[in-house]
Amino acid sequence: MKKCVLFILSFIAISCSENFTDNNEPVQNNLYFPEIGSDQWESSTPEELLWNLEAIETLYDFLEENNTRAFIVLKDGKIVLENYWGNNILNTAPFDIDSRWYWASAGKSLTAFLVGIAQANDLLDIEESSSYYLGNGWSSLNQNQENQIKIKHHLTMTTGLDYQTTNLDCTDPNCLNFKNSPGTNWFYHNAAYTLLDQVIENASQTSFNSFSNENLETKIGMSGNWIQANYNNIYWSTARDMARFGLLVLNEGAWKEKVILENTAYFTNMTNTSQQLNESYGYLWWLNGKDRIILPGFSFALNTSLATNAPEDLIAALGKNGQCLDVIPSQNLVVVRMGEAEENTLVSANFHNEMWQYLQAILF
Repeated sequence: MKKCVLFILSFIAISCSENFTDNNEPVQNNLYFPEIGSDQWESSTPEELLWNLEAIETLYDFLEENNTRAFIVLKDGKIVLENYWGNNILNTAPFDIDSRWYWASAGKSLTAFLVGIAQANDLLDIEESSSYYLGNGWSSLNQNQENQIKIKHHLTMTTGLDYQTTNLDCTDPNCLNFKNSPGTNWFYHNAAYTLLDQVIENASQTSFNSFSNENLETKIGMSGNWIQANYNNIYWSTARDMARFGLLVLNEGAWKEKVILENTAYFTNMTNTSQQLNESYGYLWWLNGKDRIILPGFSFALNTSLATNAPEDLIAALGKNGQCLDVIPSQNLVVVRMGEAEENTLVSANFHNEMWQYLQAILF
């Protein structure tokens, strides 16, 4: 009897000492979080982590040669690597921790997080027709076709809108035409994604910048903002702002003990395969470790993963010219890269994979 009581008490003590997710997996509780409104950020050294010091210089040479502006690696939330090169794009001042850079399509992943917040706040439901928030006639489709497109289809690049158009950024109704039934075709269509900004604005009755600032940025210490560029809404911030967002995602939507995205099911769906057409895509997040991938500009899958040199559980926010935000839960790592790259594609997959070849030599 005594042994039984001791076992029960031990089980209770263990259960109370760890938080668990809905899947009964421990929530990461050993992460450091920088204070909001402070430039102070604790660091660890590569030496104490037993990283390969010689390989760091080789990585930095590669990054500089490829016009990198900012590079950060967090381990357990602490900065281990941080470096800046070149000049600020807005002036001739040297690029540093206070300089802002564009996220390009990496901002899609930030938008996906905001959609999740809006749903958690009962402002929208991603299973509803996007016409409910955009109004009838937002496209050139007939009303029945238009009503079949859900917010979820915008999040997963499966709206079925015609991608054989001269301007994939154009959100004017005459640019949005029927090609396939929603959910039956995957294509990286910028316009379909951009409409989510209007969905959030109409659902929240506030501007996209205000919603982003009030529900996310101020809560974790980010100081960026969305800037309109033709049809696109581009997020600009410092590299450390991007790192803060990566840390939030690493901790599954919570900043320290404060939950920012109060919908664990949405977070899980966002960061896992969202449909079977493109295994490597969640809700506007790229996923590594899958057997097949459809890259931007392609309508067919390749029998490879996103980044063969990176850990399989990596999830990534990726943008043009090599904008990268990588989150690797198994290693408690966040990697940020801002800058330019010669690979002139919407997502610099080759550059990203090559960068990880150099990172592997350091970390593992």
